[in-house]
Amino acid sequence: MLQADVFCRVVDNFGDIGVTWRLVRQLQREYHWSIRVWVDDLKSFQQLEARVNVHTLQQVIDHIEIIHWADPAPDLIPYPIALCNFSCDLPATYIAQLHQRPALWINLEYLSAETWVEGCHGLPSLRGDGLSSYFFFPGFHANTGGLLREGDLLTRRDSWQKNLVGQRQMLERLGVSGAALTALSTPTQAARLLTLFCYPHAPTTQLLEALCADSRASIVLIPEGIAPELTTGRLGPLKQVYIERIPFVSQPEYDQLLWMADLSFVRGEDSVVRGLWAGRPLVWQIYPQTEGTHLVKLEAWLKMSNLPADIQDLMRNWNADTVSTDLPKDFAQAVNADAYAQWSSHALALSHTLAQEVDFAQALHDFCTSKITP
Repeated sequence: MLQADVFCRVVDNFGDIGVTWRLVRQLQREYHWSIRVWVDDLKSFQQLEARVNVHTLQQVIDHIEIIHWADPAPDLIPYPIALCNFSCDLPATYIAQLHQRPALWINLEYLSAETWVEGCHGLPSLRGDGLSSYFFFPGFHANTGGLLREGDLLTRRDSWQKNLVGQRQMLERLGVSGAALTALSTPTQAARLLTLFCYPHAPTTQLLEALCADSRASIVLIPEGIAPELTTGRLGPLKQVYIERIPFVSQPEYDQLLWMADLSFVRGEDSVVRGLWAGRPLVWQIYPQTEGTHLVKLEAWLKMSNLPADIQDLMRNWNADTVSTDLPKDFAQAVNADAYAQWSSHALALSHTLAQEVDFAQALHDFCTSKITP
């Protein structure tokens, strides 16, 4: 049984801990790892995992030990594997112990479709203090670590997409209004169901403009605290846009929302990967970086995904540094019947193609096994 310390500093509110929690649960459940998760922000963690006690220094959830990474850090004996998510630092006391108790140190890097990632994946890196680590990249190609995907994920997705009763019960439980639920089941032209998870600078006003101009009704599910400028209720000239506030949900529930939505606006790394596995149309808001680095990553992903040109334009305008007046037009083009049908087919096909590659947890398990001498 492999033992690992997994370190996570929460920078993006939910993305960092979201990826970390999915990864460690899969490693524990499918590969029986013994894991300690070190996380500095238990409040953000609690929004994704309600069982987290923000006042406890050490706790166990689903057989995984959770350590509050405070300052000073707990002085614990290192496990044989140290995983630093998104190349975060290690506690000084922990590094000091590594000089006496060497561990397999792996830097789990950010997701990117850029070609250089394949050349750097799995390479060692020698530090100035004599310690060394390895780079481990998630990715969309065979020469990377792949994407996080539980063994039964697509089977659960397909089952949920057929469970219309369960879907409606979930929306009722989340507090979606009766009027919106009625619009969702209209026999002639049911409302379009959207999920919206975005950064504060997203052009949500332009999106609302596009929805209000659409002939088809839309129900937009938005977690509390996200896009507060969008007012709850029925909006638009025909009041055909239903803005529905829902609570933050657990990761399995978020998967279910993505699986049932006609279109999802996702942000960051964890959400886009889960959106891809949904096999449904999505619009990705990539995490913003200085000097436009994120836009280079976006272009690499658009090239890899080979999305239709109008969808690529919509994606670029959703991520533009300045608000684009073309976004409502791009949205209208993307959701017209023919274009949306093409987009849907492409999304499902892409999920099946990506599922042919090794998943990230399996790749990491195999890598660690190969490096640790029994």
